[in-house]
Amino acid sequence: MSAGRLLSVLLLLQSRGRMSARGIADELGVSVRTAYRDLARLQDAGVPVYAEPGRAGGYQLLDGYRTRLTGMSEGEARALFFAGLPGPAADLGLGDEVAAARLKLLAALPEGPRAEAERTAAVFHVDAPSWYREAEETPYLPLFVDAVLTRRAVDVRYRRWRAPQEVRRRLRPYGLVLKSGVWYLVAALTESRVATYRVTQVLDAVPADERFERPDGFDLGAYWAAYVEDFEQRRHTGTATVRLSPRGRRRLPDNAPPEVVRAVEATATPVGDDGWVEAVVPIESVEHARGELLRLGTDVEAVAPAALREAMAATVGALARTYEVG
Repeated sequence: MSAGRLLSVLLLLQSRGRMSARGIADELGVSVRTAYRDLARLQDAGVPVYAEPGRAGGYQLLDGYRTRLTGMSEGEARALFFAGLPGPAADLGLGDEVAAARLKLLAALPEGPRAEAERTAAVFHVDAPSWYREAEETPYLPLFVDAVLTRRAVDVRYRRWRAPQEVRRRLRPYGLVLKSGVWYLVAALTESRVATYRVTQVLDAVPADERFERPDGFDLGAYWAAYVEDFEQRRHTGTATVRLSPRGRRRLPDNAPPEVVRAVEATATPVGDDGWVEAVVPIESVEHARGELLRLGTDVEAVAPAALREAMAATVGALARTYEVG
């Protein structure tokens, strides 16, 4: 007999009011017979559970039988349902625990804040992954959660973008970050070197015997902010001069990252009398810029550097030959 399940039955009745044995069974994933037995045990323990007969009947607690959390404001009640979002919690292997914790908190709230929390839960839904990309499989994420909490090193086999692509590392996990639906592990390789690893690129992971101490002054949020800023600075290795038609400028926000759009707005100068402008934009590489600019078709012209203009011309020429008619 699970004492935790008995508590869950009690909290369900506190938060939902009257419930049938079938409803309790479905909520807890047990049989109706088990639900009846749990209700009887609560009654035997002195909990004032009583049954209402009939089609609209069910089990409920006597009015006033509840543990209350005092001093919780309306805003705090709303915030309750933004803590431990179910999607990320499930990724971390904590879905059941988060659901149980939310149920316990909800059951303990007075009527007003509880109603506000329930209204908030009904009108917000978080779907972290971006469009045009499936949710990533992260089979080793629960292992990293345990390693972060127990401060245990992990031996991994990792796939990276540069050669050699497959490497083996002993990592000392400091924390996990969810960015746009993608999980990243922040871990130390040595006492002075902390790095970031995409969890889906971990090919194999095994807990090591080594235990480590997380530095007292390490701030995961501050580390991640600095990492993102550094990434953005390293991402753009050069600039390109481009010309855009009026339609190209209108289409730009749907076909280029925000930093490119901002650069066009900041540097655009008119070219001729037909509304075209010339601007300087940041680029990651010639190859990457070619793919980005081709999305705009004839509404863009690459002016410089020469390597980008030549790459665009070569691609357009190959397309023309492919679709040559006659």
